[in-house]
Amino acid sequence: MQYNFKKSLFPLLLLSLLISYSCNNDSNFYNGMVSSAHPIASKIGLDILQKGGNAFDAAVAVHFALSVVYPNAGNIGGGGFLVYRLNDGKIGTLDFREKAPENSFRDMYIDNIEGKLKVDDKRSKIGHLASGVPGSVDGMVKIYEKFSTLEWNELLDPSIKVARDGFEVTEKQAKGLNNVRESLLSANDHEIPFTKEIEWKLGNVLIQENLAQTLEEIKKSKRDGFYKGKVAELIIDEMESGGGIITQTDLDNYSSKWRDPVIGYFKNHKIISMGPPSSGGIALVQLLNGAEQLETQNYYHNSLEYINTIAEIESRVYADRATYLGDPDFFNVPQKYLLDQNYLLRRFSEIKNNIKTPSSEVKEGSFEGNESDETTHFSIVDKYGNAVSVTTTINGGYGSKVVVEGAGFLLNNEMDDFSVKPGYPNMFGLVGGEANSIEPNKRMLSSMTPTIIEKDDKLFMVIGTPGGSTIITSVFQTILNVIDYGMGMQEAVDSKKFHHQWLPDVLAVEENTLSDKLSNDLTQIGHKIVKRSSLGRMDCILVKEDGSLEGGADKRGDNIALGY
Repeated sequence: MQYNFKKSLFPLLLLSLLISYSCNNDSNFYNGMVSSAHPIASKIGLDILQKGGNAFDAAVAVHFALSVVYPNAGNIGGGGFLVYRLNDGKIGTLDFREKAPENSFRDMYIDNIEGKLKVDDKRSKIGHLASGVPGSVDGMVKIYEKFSTLEWNELLDPSIKVARDGFEVTEKQAKGLNNVRESLLSANDHEIPFTKEIEWKLGNVLIQENLAQTLEEIKKSKRDGFYKGKVAELIIDEMESGGGIITQTDLDNYSSKWRDPVIGYFKNHKIISMGPPSSGGIALVQLLNGAEQLETQNYYHNSLEYINTIAEIESRVYADRATYLGDPDFFNVPQKYLLDQNYLLRRFSEIKNNIKTPSSEVKEGSFEGNESDETTHFSIVDKYGNAVSVTTTINGGYGSKVVVEGAGFLLNNEMDDFSVKPGYPNMFGLVGGEANSIEPNKRMLSSMTPTIIEKDDKLFMVIGTPGGSTIITSVFQTILNVIDYGMGMQEAVDSKKFHHQWLPDVLAVEENTLSDKLSNDLTQIGHKIVKRSSLGRMDCILVKEDGSLEGGADKRGDNIALGY
């Protein structure tokens, strides 16, 4: 089915809502489903599945579609992670995380001013120095070459058409573009498609001709269409014009990596998630172990005992994250010890359900031996029974705000995910140590947590979310909502969430989660509560007992789950 994306989004949104509603109807079975951050991207992925493509074909198509219709996070200038499960039970992950350029160095964001060391973290957030070497295109090509069944051009043509013809921005997108207008203008000395003289409004058409041309190059030459030739020259020109350090050598040397997944167990469920350089998988398995050990399912959902116990578990896990996790190619990550049952038993044994431990008294665990806030996620299940969970990012909203002149895409600001100085917080308030210090060609630590869950050796859930440091806890609590509290997928996504990351010592809570009494009670035992408009923007799929699929997509965004 073909759509003219220059027409009003209303018919598409109406169709999407109708299909999404039917996906949640117990009497209907669906051959496949796509849950993503934008209706157009979900529809493009669904079309690929209906053509007979598998989940990997759809993943590549959705990823490129999001680079067009969701520019604040969808990308070809960033990176991410894939977790997959084949219909025969085989599992794996792909790390296409960005890397530090060859000319980067440990203290590149630290200035010596009159003998005092001062972090200039603006350079790690905005502008050309903030960007790591992009991994998305290399990752999509590797996924295609290993698993895809359709022709490469079939996967890119829909996104090229939308970029060239334009699409009508949603109300949320218009607001977002208006909010970053000044930052985008300050970071670019050339015309870019994301700003205009008057404010963006619902229904305005965003046309990206330069991005269409870049996607044409990728369509024609796959990896070489981005890392070599015309597009690579534009990237290097952009770096040189803005004082960046990414070189042709960096582009030539970039390679995504197939890695073993992190595997854990929660009750009768198998957890399959992403390992380092993502902290998500290890942290998620630790969190679930703590919830099972402390039997949090016995508390009323979002009660004082539940919130405090979960927050205490989270605080300890994030303390471990800050100390022990980094790029395994550069740092000997003690994964075996961090997931050891005896270690975790000791780690959580002192937690009390009504006592809050100050973060200053929470340290990383000890053992013998050694071993984004703008991100987007999509989940896909195909008619063959394959499943993919993909989280990608350019880190902050609209990344470094730098648009590559002539190429039309935004560069990431992932360098801020390194520990620019041990103990110094990044844009999400996360602190880190030596394990995540800046080194040339090193991958920065991530919180992305694309995850697949099995129940009784069968596919059960595909889950993930954006949200920077809150990704891990949002995935964690959504899993508990389904398994411990019997919620459906959409209900679990809609359920209010909270977050504690050790430092800063605050309890972030979504608005309208706490009654006045519960808020006062949590404050009385020592919690400093900070209200957030939202935590996570989940895009998930649940396989129900009868084999039907239920999508869960965050209603606060333009997210939608579509099945056929």
